[in-house]
Amino acid sequence: MLSVIFLPFFCSLINSFDWLQNHLIPCPFKYLTGIDCPGCGFQRSFIELIQGNFEKSWSIYPPTTPLIFLFITAAILYKFKIKSKAIVFKILVILVGNFVVLVYLHKTVIR
Repeated sequence: MLSVIFLPFFCSLINSFDWLQNHLIPCPFKYLTGIDCPGCGFQRSFIELIQGNFEKSWSIYPPTTPLIFLFITAAILYKFKIKSKAIVFKILVILVGNFVVLVYLHKTVIR
């Protein structure tokens, strides 16, 4: 009985992932300059993360997980009244921002 209910749901998810992989938004920075931007790879990495391929997601674009954590934290801090939310958010943005820059420098300079 449960397989009859959940089978169409899982099939539609598989079709959604295929559709997403074939309809990624092109990077305007890369299109204009031919150089990867600091966010190039996020979409593909996010799709892999949703599918449960954590290692592949990390190898495509390591800042995906910290960025998602930052977005979720921002939503939680926005929703609830927390005294020190400004300082927590600033520290988190600085840490994640530095990580994105370091990964970008590693990708462009070292590779």
